[in-house]
Amino acid sequence: MFIIPAIDIIEGKCVRLTQGDYNQKKVYNEDPLEVALRFQDHGLTRLHVVDLDGAKAKRIINYKVLERIASHTNLHIDFGGGLKSDDDLRIAFESGARQITGGTIAVKEPDVFLRWLDQHGEEKIILGADFKDGHIAVSGWQEQSDKALFPFLQTYTTKGIRYTISTDVSKDGLLAGSAVETYEKIRSEIPELNVIASGGITTMEELHRLRALGCFGAIVGKAIYENRISLKELEAFSVVGGA
Repeated sequence: MFIIPAIDIIEGKCVRLTQGDYNQKKVYNEDPLEVALRFQDHGLTRLHVVDLDGAKAKRIINYKVLERIASHTNLHIDFGGGLKSDDDLRIAFESGARQITGGTIAVKEPDVFLRWLDQHGEEKIILGADFKDGHIAVSGWQEQSDKALFPFLQTYTTKGIRYTISTDVSKDGLLAGSAVETYEKIRSEIPELNVIASGGITTMEELHRLRALGCFGAIVGKAIYENRISLKELEAFSVVGGA
């Protein structure tokens, strides 16, 4: 299982929100590249970057930060937040993203999202399936859609999606544990889907449980920044796990 540290960006800075609330913002570092290099120095190979300004503006904003990280590290970066047009997608890939995550567009403009999947292939496009109370949350988690999580995942899996980042919005940023039972159900019901768990991961024990379930990856954010999980622990976990 890949450990995927998260960098969320507002105004070019590394921040974390609580439950997606822009009013509950904490700046952890003025320089996201410095943070990314620290992750790389501890043997981590992947990075989850979210353009929170882009999610709000509904277009890519912080692509220069993405470009800087991609050009100064060897990290495999998946990038999301505000990708709504073909031009946004082009900019993200040209700026160094290896994969992109589409959430809101997969709900509101499925034809566009499926065209991206057809054009770029299953290895490049990740389905963002963030949820609250069992339903998909969109627009930077500011809206809840009428789409239930499991039918949403099953429909897109039949259309060729192979990767999903699924965040329990109600748990994100609270350092109170992740939705392990939900991920267990996804793995059981849709085994062909590569699940990247996200939201609320707080302990190494959770990471061991998620790996035992067969999750492809686990995104860790606030637990790193608040020193609940050390980079040395993650380095050892990755080495032992073969990630």
